[in-house]
Amino acid sequence: MSTYQNYVDSYARGYIGFNTIAILFQSCLGSVAAMVVLQNGVSLSQMVQLFFVVILCMGFNASVLSQQKPKIVFNLLLASVFINTVILIINIFFI
Repeated sequence: MSTYQNYVDSYARGYIGFNTIAILFQSCLGSVAAMVVLQNGVSLSQMVQLFFVVILCMGFNASVLSQQKPKIVFNLLLASVFINTVILIINIFFI
């Protein structure tokens, strides 16, 4: 069994508790990423980055609220955390 599958199974077993923690963490990470993006200006590139931050955060939160399958929610969480972290690092260190 792969590491990814172990994490998905663990997430599915503690779905309600993990969703609570994931919404808090992911929403805080997304808001910090949005703040840092907007601190660097309001050009088209920043607005595109802000679009991705907001869409990913909203997509994850909507998947939790609409009670999607745990694997879908987990994949959206991974995508949201990864993309938001990349955008945050790019805006802190390279712009």
